[in-house]
Amino acid sequence: MTAAATDLRLERIEVFVFRAPADPPVQTSFGIMRDRPALLLRAIADDGAEGWGEVWCNFPTVGAEHRARMALTYLPPLACGPQWASPQVCFEALTEKLAVLAIQCGEPGPLAQIVAGLDIALWDLLGRRHGLPVWKLLAPDLAAPAPVPLYASGLNPTAPEKLAAAKRAEGYRAFKLKVGFGAERDEANLAALREVIGPAAPLMVDANQAWDLDEAIAAGRRMARHDLGWLEEPVRADTPLADWARLAREQPLPLAGGENLAGLAAFDAHIGAEGLSIIQPDLGKWGGFSGCLAVGRRTLAQGKRFCPHWLGAGIGLTASFHLKAAVGGPGYVEVDANSNPLRDLLATPVFALEEGAVHLGMKPGLGVQPDLGAAQAFRIPL
Repeated sequence: MTAAATDLRLERIEVFVFRAPADPPVQTSFGIMRDRPALLLRAIADDGAEGWGEVWCNFPTVGAEHRARMALTYLPPLACGPQWASPQVCFEALTEKLAVLAIQCGEPGPLAQIVAGLDIALWDLLGRRHGLPVWKLLAPDLAAPAPVPLYASGLNPTAPEKLAAAKRAEGYRAFKLKVGFGAERDEANLAALREVIGPAAPLMVDANQAWDLDEAIAAGRRMARHDLGWLEEPVRADTPLADWARLAREQPLPLAGGENLAGLAAFDAHIGAEGLSIIQPDLGKWGGFSGCLAVGRRTLAQGKRFCPHWLGAGIGLTASFHLKAAVGGPGYVEVDANSNPLRDLLATPVFALEEGAVHLGMKPGLGVQPDLGAAQAFRIPL
């Protein structure tokens, strides 16, 4: 694809906020999500081509509305008008232009997230314009992607075996339980899950930064008998690298994390260090495709596993499929096991699961479209 063919000039950016009830509420060690928010961006070029992106917005409770107003305020003046040679150039320019504001207002996360959502939209736009899927734009030499393995995430601590049984019947073959609710409860839940999914099925756990270092070491040793694929965020994401290394040495489970990292320097530090062996960036939280593609490739180069994180609606989930397909290598994409109408309504057609994996075809861009009419009941006016 020539440079001229990839030039982008945006005419406008539109913002859409949705909220749907969370049934059941999503429980973590640090809080509960009682509804499911979604923040979509539509980027429209001067030739009429459009693309869709999604911004991470699960927390705090008003996070979607707040980020939406930030996106409306800051993205159009910076992104609309100039001619961009590529989404990557736009991503880097906006990141630089917003860097001082991020320091001044103390909100580097939300600003990075709206830039990430726009980056996703620009890659979708470019794919639609040229009739190519995003995975092909990201990996031009890839003739066809391998099936993308998925795992059913978000198994809450209340009767997780029931949800796991339902997801297994749907075709999921790997699962992740939320832990950090007391040793007795965590152990009972793991035993119940193994009864349902069997001894050989991949099973992981996510503590959502629940423990200090000594507690995490004890938990890893205690839970190892359940043959777990990884222990995710057992300690705070900003724990020093030396402590992550100690944690890796003193308990037997592989360590996973990355959804709360931002910037290539932060990812490179963990990719090149002892500690995390599974790297999990969230492309709607930082980086979009332009940042996370590099993270994925550097992860594989160091012999570690690349497993994109996602907990949101359907555009971000589908983008995560394309990211993983382009990077390749062992690992999974996360799919929330709980019901979420916004996951289905905001990315149609809904993905098809076959024996634990999704197959991406040649549909242009992300290959999905939000059904704004069907989702209207969940839309929040700004």
